[in-house]
Amino acid sequence: MQDISIISMIFTAALALTCLFLILAPLFKWDTYLHFAPKNQDLASTKEALLTTLNELEFEYKMDKISHNDYKHLKKQYEMEIAKIMKEEEDVAVTKVDQDLMAEVEKEIEAQMKSYKNKKGEGK
Repeated sequence: MQDISIISMIFTAALALTCLFLILAPLFKWDTYLHFAPKNQDLASTKEALLTTLNELEFEYKMDKISHNDYKHLKKQYEMEIAKIMKEEEDVAVTKVDQDLMAEVEKEIEAQMKSYKNKKGEGK
């Protein structure tokens, strides 16, 4: 009989914690803690959104919906953001190339070390 009450207490505690989590979960912004998208994909989607916005801005300017000064200011702002993202993408690509190059160099060094050890062992 003692075992049944301990099991029921554990089950009740687990159920209470689950209910508490489900009640409090909407109050927290989980997406800031759980970010699964790779940085490259995030940069690409942001760049695509900015380019789309830039095209829409140009369309609105040609339709005389915004003033020339506003158009120039917003266009410059969006172009600067796109340039910044393109620079980050370039840096990521260079870093990846550098890592690939370093891995290849390390393999060559290991191969040379093995051949050097083999030659040294043959000379004895």
